Amino acid sequence: MRSNANITQLLGYSVDLYNTIEAETGLGTGWKMNGGLRLACNQERWTEVKRQATTARSFGLQMDLLSPKEAQDLWPLMNIDDLVGAAFMPTDGQANPSDITQALAKGARMAGAQIFEDCKVTDIKIEAGKIKAVITDQGRIECGQVVLCAGQWSRDFAARFGVNVPLVSMEHQYMVTEAIAGMPKNLPTLRDPDRLTYYKEEVGGLVMGGYEANPIPWAVGGIPKGFHYTLLDSNFDHFEPLMELALGRVPALETVGIKTLTNGPESFTPDGNFIIGEAPELRNFFVGAGFNAYGIAAGGGAGMALAEWVAKGEPPFDLWACDIRRFGRPHFDTDWVRTRTYEAYGKHYTMAWPFEEHSSGRPCRKSPLYEVLKGQGACFGEKLGWERPNWFAGEGETPQDIYSFERQNWFAAVGREHKAAREAAVIFDQTSFAKFALKGPDALAALNWICANNVDKSVGVLTYTQMLNANGGIECDLTIARVARDEFYIVTGTGYATHDFDWISRNIPDGMNCQVFDITSSNAVLSLMGPRARHILEKVTRADVTNAGFPFGTTRTIGIAGCPVLALRVTYVGELGWELHLPAEYATTVYTALMDAGVDHGLINAGYRAIESLRLEKGYRAWGSDIGPDHTPFESGLGWAVKLRKNTPFIGREAAQGQKDNGVKKMMACFTCAPDVVLLGRETIYRNGERVGWLTSGGFGYTVNKSIGYGYVRNPDGVTRDYIMDATYELEVATKRIPCTVHMTPLYDAKMQRIKS
Repeated sequence: MRSNANITQLLGYSVDLYNTIEAETGLGTGWKMNGGLRLACNQERWTEVKRQATTARSFGLQMDLLSPKEAQDLWPLMNIDDLVGAAFMPTDGQANPSDITQALAKGARMAGAQIFEDCKVTDIKIEAGKIKAVITDQGRIECGQVVLCAGQWSRDFAARFGVNVPLVSMEHQYMVTEAIAGMPKNLPTLRDPDRLTYYKEEVGGLVMGGYEANPIPWAVGGIPKGFHYTLLDSNFDHFEPLMELALGRVPALETVGIKTLTNGPESFTPDGNFIIGEAPELRNFFVGAGFNAYGIAAGGGAGMALAEWVAKGEPPFDLWACDIRRFGRPHFDTDWVRTRTYEAYGKHYTMAWPFEEHSSGRPCRKSPLYEVLKGQGACFGEKLGWERPNWFAGEGETPQDIYSFERQNWFAAVGREHKAAREAAVIFDQTSFAKFALKGPDALAALNWICANNVDKSVGVLTYTQMLNANGGIECDLTIARVARDEFYIVTGTGYATHDFDWISRNIPDGMNCQVFDITSSNAVLSLMGPRARHILEKVTRADVTNAGFPFGTTRTIGIAGCPVLALRVTYVGELGWELHLPAEYATTVYTALMDAGVDHGLINAGYRAIESLRLEKGYRAWGSDIGPDHTPFESGLGWAVKLRKNTPFIGREAAQGQKDNGVKKMMACFTCAPDVVLLGRETIYRNGERVGWLTSGGFGYTVNKSIGYGYVRNPDGVTRDYIMDATYELEVATKRIPCTVHMTPLYDAKMQRIKS
């Protein structure tokens, strides 16, 4: 199980493959479905485990919560003096990597594949941006597609061809013991995260390893020439702290003999997820690497996904959590990648706190206002290297997150910002927005092919649109301003810069004369939002910003403090407001002018956590959680933004029309419950007592004073609005059923009167 449904599905494919491949090939994999135990030694870890058990149920898996004694009955070798409880997943298991390799190889050969061992790849021939051949020490292989699965060598090899694969090698050690008397053969695998260790049975003994907080990076100066699959020297001194932690859990380790202490380099990534997909820098160059010590668990599914991706041009389902396009500019620097990966490795078994931020490699990318906002109490988060204010500390508060599974220390501060946005005005520094310019004689034709909504609007008009794949799934969710007859200004989320740029550029039809440019770093963005926003803007510009003079959904260039500002009247918080896009060098000047003008109108700074609570109340969707390639506009309540009335071709039109005509089998709904219930996402949705889905996002609405979640209600026989509303619902939160209310209209300003005022 993983925290993402599709990655869980991918690992489940591996399990099924390893369990059945013997029947196909005659070679077993050593697969034993002996289950897996995860221990909790304090109340916060127990809360985490209970939330994981709910996530398991959301994804259709069984995870049982056990008392310390019940856990010991399954794993009699362990000491349970400090245990609070444990979780048991019966479908977990273990297999033999060597046997898996042989079985997969035989199955591939049976299907016609040829495998050449000890065959060194020396080069890839590329002509006019197209792959032509792979060059090996045994000859040339003509091909149009390449799949790179070279483990820790992948980064350096891919870099030769301009492809960025962010991974580095870390030393990882595990110990194998002699046989232990009375060792059960069906002993479950055991994870003891509070002691940073894991265990599994092997030939009557134990394998024990762990994830220390101070890992050792390997090959910092580059992988030594001639190094192949060689082991490193054992480092007993570095392993000793893990051994001491293990002795407290498994007393038998004090007396059993040690067969080996194995040390080898393994590739890890900056966020702990593996890397898969087609490289945005080079067409038909695919990558599968950086498996972070769960390559066996992911291998079968990752192989399937890569094969599908190569054959069909798209993955079998949304794999954004491990898509190579989730990375960006900071990840080209190996030192930065190593710094962040060091932290990610050390957090492998630490608590997975809600809203947790990484601390390494920061600050990296900064808005011009970074120091100003820091001085005003900003507590920053980070996304794709960008420092972004999450919230602002008031008098007597410290701008630092204190993590918890309950309401965290910033809850009241975000409430103040939320209230100001609803009643007065706030300013958000959203400079990190990804921003593209699409220019050329065929810019309109290209965008109307790529976009689901109609962008053939007058100059100065904004269009909110999705970009769909052939199945109607949402690949991009963004705003497009037509700024000239042959030029468009495109704004999308910070974390989707690489992904969305790649999607747009690869889908411009051949022969069309237009180009897309990433201009993210050129412009700062200040979002002025709230019912007093117009009064503030009127004090700093001569432009007509009345409702008649500057309607919602339009854009124009206005002057503020000597700066030409591209003002977009649009909102993601459900209030009157403008996104102000301006050359970066003017940022502090314009910010100061706005703040001075807002003194009498209650204007304050606000951060991204307030944006989240405000958008939840208004019912706005978030790409990567609520919507994505597995979700369509008609499933997610965004069908109104699809141009089916016009006879205009666009990517995904046929699939979208089919859903409009025939209905859908899942549909997004809003759920609210008591304000003391902490919703985080992945909580299980029950309709009339039956599991029908899980929350894609969760949070709190300060105006409505309720906890809010969004999720898809599923039914293989079809889902309609009436089907959703004609039922009673519960949410499972940390294994407890909580009554909730379902909604199909926004909780706040359903008629959009405030944003259009």
